[in-house]
Amino acid sequence: MPHFLDTDILLYAISPHPEEAAKRTAADALLNQDDGALSVQVLQEFYVQATRPTRAGRLPHDLAVGLIRAWTRFRVQETTVPILEAALEIKVTHGFSYWDSAIIAAARALGCHRLYSEDMSHGREIDGVTIINPFR
Repeated sequence: MPHFLDTDILLYAISPHPEEAAKRTAADALLNQDDGALSVQVLQEFYVQATRPTRAGRLPHDLAVGLIRAWTRFRVQETTVPILEAALEIKVTHGFSYWDSAIIAAARALGCHRLYSEDMSHGREIDGVTIINPFR
């Protein structure tokens, strides 16, 4: 079964901050597995955050694009009307933000049972997808 990676995993993988070394190592371990899954939304969020002018360690456009292309070796869920509808239902039913709900909907659509994220509720199970904070 593939495991789904939230945007924070990708961002920690490029972190230049010494205090985030353990998180970078954990993120790299997840990215080095072959059964990863992402969504277009996650890749978009990565690009926006990684190239943000105010970001310490900001990536240049070409490097960010190269990483995104490399990560498309994983299964990538497109943003579709069914994903939108599922996200809206998850938001109403489970109280997540729309954006987190869209990530959960994408993970479910790809058949992932594990969603790695620092930003959501560790251990919570939503429609067969368990949220795991790999940095705990």
